Amino acid sequence: MPTAILTGQPVPGSSIESELRSLGFDVHLASGAADTETLLARAPGDERVAVVDARFVGHPHALRLGLTDPRFPLAAIPGAVTAQPAARQTLTRAMARENSAAGGGTALAVGSLADRITAALDADGAEVHRPELGRLVAAVPADPQARNEARQAVAAVDDEAVRLKSAVKARDGFVTTFLISPYSRYIARWCARRGLTPNQVTTASLITALIAAGCAATGTRAGFVAAGVLLIASFVLDCTDGQLARYSLQYSTLGAWLDATFDRAKEYAYYAGLALGAARGGDDVWALALGAMVLQTCRHVVDFSFNEANHDATANTSPTAALSDKLDSVGWTVWVRRMIVLPIGERWAMIAVLTALTTPRITFYALLIGCAFSATYTTAGRVLRSLTRRATRTDRAAKALADLADSGPLAEAAARGLRGTARRLPAITAPAVALLGAAAVVATAALTDFGGPWPLVAAVVYVLTSALAVARPLKGALDWLVPPFFRAAEYLTVLVLAAKADVNGALPAAFGLVSAVAYHHYDTVYRIRGDAGAPPQWLVRTVGGHEGRTLVICALAVLLTASRFKLALTVLAVAVALVVLVESIRFWVAAHKVGAPAVHDEGEPA
Repeated sequence: MPTAILTGQPVPGSSIESELRSLGFDVHLASGAADTETLLARAPGDERVAVVDARFVGHPHALRLGLTDPRFPLAAIPGAVTAQPAARQTLTRAMARENSAAGGGTALAVGSLADRITAALDADGAEVHRPELGRLVAAVPADPQARNEARQAVAAVDDEAVRLKSAVKARDGFVTTFLISPYSRYIARWCARRGLTPNQVTTASLITALIAAGCAATGTRAGFVAAGVLLIASFVLDCTDGQLARYSLQYSTLGAWLDATFDRAKEYAYYAGLALGAARGGDDVWALALGAMVLQTCRHVVDFSFNEANHDATANTSPTAALSDKLDSVGWTVWVRRMIVLPIGERWAMIAVLTALTTPRITFYALLIGCAFSATYTTAGRVLRSLTRRATRTDRAAKALADLADSGPLAEAAARGLRGTARRLPAITAPAVALLGAAAVVATAALTDFGGPWPLVAAVVYVLTSALAVARPLKGALDWLVPPFFRAAEYLTVLVLAAKADVNGALPAAFGLVSAVAYHHYDTVYRIRGDAGAPPQWLVRTVGGHEGRTLVICALAVLLTASRFKLALTVLAVAVALVVLVESIRFWVAAHKVGAPAVHDEGEPA
C-alpha cells in the first residue's frame, strides 16, 4: 500500500486525511521535517510515497492527479509531492537536504514542507511532473481567511464534472468528439465504480469486433446489419477504455500495448469477415480487403516515421507547419482537417454504415478511395514540411527510423559494403533508391506472368537498393519515407503475386501473411513509442527482414506451382505469426510484471 506522510499542524474540519485514505494511501502523521524524514525512511521501498501538507485545501481529483498517476516517477501539486520507487532516492536526498537546512525541522517551520521539497527537487534538476489542474483547486492557505476563500473556490467547481471532462482525449476526430464521447464518458464512470479495468474494457471491445466480423462473414443482409451495429458498439468500448484510464488514472505499459494492438486486430479481422461474407454471396473481394489493409498499414507507418524523425529534432521550424498551426486556430478548419485524414472514428463509422446498407465490394471501394485521398493529403503535407523545414535530426531519430526499416541480414551485410558509396551520394539518395527498388519489384511482379524469373531478379535488385538506402544514418529531410516504401514494397509484392497465382485460397493466405508481418511492424512501433527499444535482432533475423521475406516470396513464386505457392504462403504466415506473437507477448507481459513505466497514447487519432 502506498504511504502518505501528512506534515504540519492539522486544521480543524479538514478532510485531507480521509481523502488520502480514499485514494488508497496508508496515512502517517509527522510533527516536522525530522519526523517526516524518519517516516520516509521506514516506508516500503517498493511502494509509492507522498508528502502532503496537513493544511491542504483542494479538490479530491487534484490530489488524484498529483499523487496517483503511474506515468511519472516524480509529481507535485501545491502542498503535495510524490515519488514512485524509481525516484525514491531522489526524493529522499531532497528531503535530507531540506531537513538539514531547517536545522532539524520542527512543526513551526515556515511554509509548506511539501513545496520546499519540490523546490529542492527542481534545484537538483529532477523532472517533476506538474499536472494541468485547470479549474481544480490545490492550495495551502496561510491563514483562516485564505482557507475560507480556498474552500469557497472548491465549492464553486464541480469536481466530478471536471473529472469526467478530462477523461475525454483532448484531441480527437469529429465522430469521436461529438457522437461518441458525450455518452461514452459516462460508461467509463460506470465501469470505474464497478471496479472494471481499462484492459477488461479493451478486451470486451475486441470480442465485440470479432463477433461483428463473424456476423459479416455470414454474407446475409441481417448479418451485415448486425456487423455494422456491433462495429459501432466495439468502437464505443474502444473509446471507453481510454476514458476509463484517464478517469481513474489506470495507465500501464501492457494496457497501452493492448489498446493499440487490438485496434489493428479488430479492423483487419473485420476486413477478413467482410471478404468471407462476400465470398458466400459469390463475390471475391479478397484483393480489395488485402489492399485496404496494406494501404491502412502504410498510412500508419508514414505517421510513425514522420513523428519519430521530427519529434526531437532541433531548429525544427517550417513555414508550412506555421500555416498548418494557423489553420488549426480557426474553428471550422480544425474539424475539416481532422475528418479529411479519416481517423478511426470516421473510418469505422463509414465502414459500419456501408456494411449495413450496401455490399462488401462497395464498402471496400469507398474505404480504399477515402484512405488513398487522406494518405495523399497527409503525406504531401509532410513532404512539404520536410522540404521547407530547417531541422537537425538526432541520432535517436535515425536509430528509430533504422528500426522501423526492419532490415534483415541480407540488407545489413550489403549495407556494410556500400557505406563508402552512400557517403558520397546526395541526401535524397535514401528515399529515392528505396522508392525505385520498391517500384521495380512490385511492377515486375505485376507485369510478368506468374512463375517467370523476372520477379526474382527484381527482388535481388530490391535487396541491393534497400541496403543502399540504409547504408548511412537516416537523417535526411525525407528519410522518414524509407520505412513506408519498404512496407509498401513487401506487402504489395505479396498481394500481386497471390493475385497472379489465380488459385482459390491464395489471396486469403496472402492476407494472413501480411497480417502477421504487419503485426511485427506495429509491435516495433509500440516498443519505440514506449521507450523499450526495437525488437531483438534475433527476431528480425529469424523472420528475415523485409528484403529477405520479399526475396523468399519471389523465389517461391518462381519455383512452385500456383497451388503449392498458396500452401507456402500459408506456412509462412503461420510461422511468422507464431514467432512474432510469442516474442511480443513474452516481452510485454514481462515488461508489465517488472513495473515498466506506464504509458498512454494521447497523440494523433489512429
